[in-house]
Amino acid sequence: MTTDTAPAPAASRAPQKRKPRPDGPPPQAQAQGAKRARKPHPTLELLFGLYPDLFGARFLPLQRGVFQALLEKHPEVFQRDELKVALGLHTRSTKYLERVAAGDKRHGLDGQPVEDVAPEHVHHAILEVFKRRQARTADDLRPQVRKQLLAAFERSGLAREDYLALVRGQDAATNELVDEAFAELAAQVAKREALQRAFAASGKSVAEFADMYGLDPREVGRTLSV
Repeated sequence: MTTDTAPAPAASRAPQKRKPRPDGPPPQAQAQGAKRARKPHPTLELLFGLYPDLFGARFLPLQRGVFQALLEKHPEVFQRDELKVALGLHTRSTKYLERVAAGDKRHGLDGQPVEDVAPEHVHHAILEVFKRRQARTADDLRPQVRKQLLAAFERSGLAREDYLALVRGQDAATNELVDEAFAELAAQVAKREALQRAFAASGKSVAEFADMYGLDPREVGRTLSV
């Protein structure tokens, strides 16, 4: 006589719990949706095709009046409202602002430089790129942006008062950053003037003067030549 126990009827078996479905679409669908969301604006794709040197892998600051110039040159290609949206997306992109911040010249549709970007536009591009980068990192990027601001000021050729009149705005944090940059510049100027006075009074050659103070002769030479 066998002692094997017969299997329990199906109805008496404990029901298996179903795993709860996550909210929203599955990861694969989410990834596909993200790719679709990142697809360039159709009018931007047209601009990429027509002007790869301006709208391609390398962005360049655009000539003033580029919107009207494009409409006049390609009346059958661009719709006014769509072109306005596309250019807005392009000129607000970080890649574009980085080139403005770097001091690149404005370029015409033929790819040739036509004029400098206004100092205040360069200044605001530097600050906007800084804000976007700082929001993505825990590192303090303020020292880097102060150097950029000072370089932009020096490229402008303006007196400090005239430059500040152009760039100073209502944002207290940005104004503080600008003030810090100019405080650094004042310290650099004071240090350079002190070195020049000490060198003039020493009666030494550049090499002898540098050796006397334990300085790099090349750095001393560059400082004295300013």
